Amino acid sequence: MKKRLSLLLFYLIITIGLRAQDSSIRVIVFGAHPDDCDLTAGGTAIKFVKMGCKVKFVSLTNGDAGHQSMGGGTLAKRRMAEAQEAGRRFGVEYTVLDNHDGELMPTLENRLKVIREIRRWSADIVIAPPPNDYHPDHRYTCILVQDASFMVIVPNIAPDTPPLKKNPVFLYPTSSEPDIAIDIDNELSQKIYAASAHESQFFEWLPYIEGTFDKVPKSKEERLVFMKNWCDSPSESVRKCLKKWYPEPYASKIMNAEAFRISEFGRKPDKEELLKLFPMLKN
Repeated sequence: MKKRLSLLLFYLIITIGLRAQDSSIRVIVFGAHPDDCDLTAGGTAIKFVKMGCKVKFVSLTNGDAGHQSMGGGTLAKRRMAEAQEAGRRFGVEYTVLDNHDGELMPTLENRLKVIREIRRWSADIVIAPPPNDYHPDHRYTCILVQDASFMVIVPNIAPDTPPLKKNPVFLYPTSSEPDIAIDIDNELSQKIYAASAHESQFFEWLPYIEGTFDKVPKSKEERLVFMKNWCDSPSESVRKCLKKWYPEPYASKIMNAEAFRISEFGRKPDKEELLKLFPMLKN
């Protein structure tokens, strides 16, 4: 009996220790508009939050142009409220910067804002849009994060905010030749529910520009099913990456995943460090 209790105590200490290690990871995700972070990294964010880690979403614009029948300050306020509700559902902090939608530029002023956001969050992992995106706001968000990636450790840049002692790992969401792919099957329902807080986007603006506005359901339950149209199945490249991190036959059964490529900027983690930064890949 004593031996069994000793073993139980040993495993409990190990579990608490791993939990404490995991919870020290801090993640910041950048998007151009409120709702961008939700789709590209929402499931991964939920996994981190479940482990007790701190996650922050940052939208570099206020989204005041993304609608077919409203705009300006009225839309910006609505999108801010939607972002805050989405953040509550994800369990993350959600910040929306006051730049106009469709007018984001990679200025020094905006670069300094990004540097300060990364530093204040003491980020270990930074996720931003890929450089080859269709929307100029997305591309410029990528450039701003790229331009900030080295500067976050330079003391004389934005000296009002203490620099990081260690450069974070910077990642891009991608479906082509990713370095890591994360199983989010168990997080998909929460991801869809959380992202659905952006009603102006997923049930109004995006269906309008896609020509499916007349197909948007009225009930909340049906709308969550409708939302699944915005979640792609793993590409062949992502499927290959999943098999690199998860054992078979488990990897082949994963239906929903988020995949990321390590940026050429920032720290270059090896496999051992990636496993420390993404403990969910150990399972």
